[in-house]
Amino acid sequence: MSGDGEGIKGCPGNEPGELFRAGRLVKICAPMVRYSKLAFRTLVRKYSCDLCYTPMIVAADFVRSAKARDSEFTTNKGDNPLIVQFAAKEAQVLCDAARIVCPFADGIDLNCGCPQRWAMAEGYGACLINKPELVRDMVRHVRNQIDNPGFSVSIKIRIHEDLKRTVDLCQKAEATGVSWITVHGRNVEERHQPVHYDAIKVIKESVSIPIVANGDIKTLKDAENVHHLTGADGRRGTMTFQWTAVATFLYGEVVVILVLCLPFISPLRWQKIFMIPLWSKIAVFWNKMFLTIIVLLIILFLDAFREVRKYSAIQVTEKVANVNTNAIDHIHMKLFRSQRNLYISGFSLFLWLVLRRTITLLTQLAKSMASHAALETQVNDTTEAAKKYLAENERLQEALNERGSGGNKESAKVINEKLKKEVEHLRAELQKTSNALVKANNEVTAVKKQSEGLKREYDRLMREYERLQESSSEAEDKKDL
Repeated sequence: MSGDGEGIKGCPGNEPGELFRAGRLVKICAPMVRYSKLAFRTLVRKYSCDLCYTPMIVAADFVRSAKARDSEFTTNKGDNPLIVQFAAKEAQVLCDAARIVCPFADGIDLNCGCPQRWAMAEGYGACLINKPELVRDMVRHVRNQIDNPGFSVSIKIRIHEDLKRTVDLCQKAEATGVSWITVHGRNVEERHQPVHYDAIKVIKESVSIPIVANGDIKTLKDAENVHHLTGADGRRGTMTFQWTAVATFLYGEVVVILVLCLPFISPLRWQKIFMIPLWSKIAVFWNKMFLTIIVLLIILFLDAFREVRKYSAIQVTEKVANVNTNAIDHIHMKLFRSQRNLYISGFSLFLWLVLRRTITLLTQLAKSMASHAALETQVNDTTEAAKKYLAENERLQEALNERGSGGNKESAKVINEKLKKEVEHLRAELQKTSNALVKANNEVTAVKKQSEGLKREYDRLMREYERLQESSSEAEDKKDL
């Protein structure tokens, strides 16, 4: 169970709303059938209980029967602050019951969370969470008919299967001027299942009025744990995770754009940085990532714009403002948050487009500078070559001018004579070579003839040898005979 407020505005008195504005853990004794009578309330107050409830009282019976009033409601001077819980299904009946207990209690609570079958069959309890218009009408009637501005009007609810419906119910109750909302973190069908404290946290973040957590809180340690678990700790200016991420993204965009615009880092150097393998891998998904972020930022921008229109259109009546002094502050805080989110998402979208354009321009400028540098190098090389050709031409021109026309003729004759001598020398050398070639051919022919003669002589000797061999063989044969 927790309170909500921006600070201590004076010491808490009999007004229960002051307990929540103190910004601390508020210890509340929940309404329990047959237990939360005067004696039990007196006992728990001795153990630092901040706020006590009566058991649930059926408003119709309470208004109709004096016997029921005497039986169901007893109190004394030390029994404060005290909240009387009613079960009601008609706005006027609840108003009549509230007027009866107003001089003796500090507020009433409308039970919209009792899951008992008899209560729901009669139209009381948890069935009211499906009738947000009826709940809003009953709260409004009590606010309009009770003149005491310190008299609180609260409701106790259970959560829906679809949490959006619960958030919508709480926001409508907040706009009506309810003092606080007690949320039992189970749905109508659940009895002993674990409490959905995460749902209570979501509801807490969706409204600006105090939210009291209820369910499975049996010790002071449990209360402290739930107090921190649900986030209901008196802080009202914190940003949700998504808007914190968008704000961080916005600051990151500003830093990146400032770094890209540093004058001592040239576009050519940025191009080298962009050519790093890591950036090359990211560049493959760059277009998809760019479009995805654009879509997300547009969705957040439209959501923030819707919130601004929503809270700008809320008109707080003078009656509600007098009864709940923080109603206007709550709505203004919601409007401020939505405007802040609108600016954050809008600037993030704008700077994301600027960042994309800046990177594109840097890349194009780097390519242009590289092309310009290449052309400048080519022009310098061409200029140097032209200068060399001009210098060589001038040198030749000077040489020709120095020799003159007469010198040219003499030099031509000398050259011709030299050429003639060289031709004659070459002819003599050619003649010598031809003679040597003829001589060599003759020697080759003589050698061929000599070798043929030797071959014939060899053949003759071989035949003579064979003849002698035959003669020798015949002689040996005769000798043997």
